[in-house]
Amino acid sequence: MSDEMTGGCLCGAVRYRITARPKLQLACHCKNCQRVSGSAFSLSCLVPHEAFTLEGELKLYVGEADSGNKTRRWFCPTCGTGIYVEVAARPDAVALRAGTLDDASWFKPRVNLWTDSKQDWVPIDPKCKNFPRNVGD
Repeated sequence: MSDEMTGGCLCGAVRYRITARPKLQLACHCKNCQRVSGSAFSLSCLVPHEAFTLEGELKLYVGEADSGNKTRRWFCPTCGTGIYVEVAARPDAVALRAGTLDDASWFKPRVNLWTDSKQDWVPIDPKCKNFPRNVGD
């Protein structure tokens, strides 16, 4: 994996570049991530704010996480692709949606969050750090 990576949305209107290795790769199984991904979980990697640059316009949805904290979800207004999320617990980083990377072949979750909300058919890797809710909840 290179320190520099690129990605973008489905329609190509939004492109980004990251210039530092992600701090963490994770899967979140909370109900909100299930809804927003249309799947059983969402996959994200934490990238330092200062290493993330964006081209194109995004739309913002501010909501409340299962923890009660506010989440800021940024997405392409044309195709609806979720690009990243900002959470109060990590003001120094963005949670970049792993599926938006041009090359996500290196990605492997190291942490599972909200395993209490996971779908019964989803296996959880015991080698990961697994949390029934958020870290610290």
